[in-house]
Amino acid sequence: MKLLKLVPDNTNIGFVKLRHWAFGLTLLLTVLAVGATFYKGLNLGVDFVGGLMIEAKFPQAVETDKVRDTIAGLRVGESSLQQFGDPKTVQIRLPLPEQGGAGAANAVVEKTRKAMEAQFPGVTFSRYDTVSGKVSGELIQNGVLAVVLAIIGIAIFSWFRYEWQFGVSTFVAIVHDVLMTLGFFAITQLEFDLNIIAAVLTIVGYSINDKMVIDDRIRENMRKYRKMDMKSLIDLSVNETLPRTVMTSVTVLLALGALLLLGGHVLRGFTAAMMLGIIVGTYSSVYVSSSLLISLGLSPATAEKKASKVNIAAQAERMGPRDDGARP
Repeated sequence: MKLLKLVPDNTNIGFVKLRHWAFGLTLLLTVLAVGATFYKGLNLGVDFVGGLMIEAKFPQAVETDKVRDTIAGLRVGESSLQQFGDPKTVQIRLPLPEQGGAGAANAVVEKTRKAMEAQFPGVTFSRYDTVSGKVSGELIQNGVLAVVLAIIGIAIFSWFRYEWQFGVSTFVAIVHDVLMTLGFFAITQLEFDLNIIAAVLTIVGYSINDKMVIDDRIRENMRKYRKMDMKSLIDLSVNETLPRTVMTSVTVLLALGALLLLGGHVLRGFTAAMMLGIIVGTYSSVYVSSSLLISLGLSPATAEKKASKVNIAAQAERMGPRDDGARP
């Protein structure tokens, strides 16, 4: 039986010669993502904005204006409505009662439920969440801090593990992956909550795993082919790791595809973020991170020079100061 190979043997794709086009596309997409995030904003979930979030399911498609009028008659505060997933599901956001705590919030939910059932027979509340304003502010700070520290920590590790050029290229590529994810959620207006923060951190971990595999191969080939041109060396390294990169990405996408279709709307945002992250992360590993090493001046000669200095320092440390009792 012939084995299925997504990438044929002896594949030799010239990735480096397309680096200027890739850099231009990357810059364009990054600007669009940042612009969309600032212009449209993120559809922050109740985890980040605080308040009361109710998810109502109707037996048939419903007009949000009618739902809004029904809630306005309850005088429970200004509401924000959005169709979620399909025309039969509406996400309702209400402010938390100023007094009464959890009991008052539950009373608002029951009041809203009765009014909705009277106006729209067959409606059900699939879930509701409550988060105070103080807690939501802490969640925003902790979420942003977690992502920033993860990116910086990975870049520093790559710097000390290889060369400083690897650290910079890794930092640029991961920031690109994160910004692409934010831009996607700004454009689609999918709910951005703590699940998406978890997805972003997972994307960062997946991306760095992909990049480390390629960086390791580049460093090995720099030692093996010391006279080879850096462009040819990077093309060789990326092509050698390409079967592993493609196979890993495809298998993960298949699993995420099943989760997207069968996991329900609760996991839809998380799954969509992961799928986008896999595609963007693979692209940035192959076209951005690796090719950026050339622009940063990395070459086998510079790596060999640093390795020689490290070996000399290590040898001097092993020998230690000489103490044979002789006087100066």
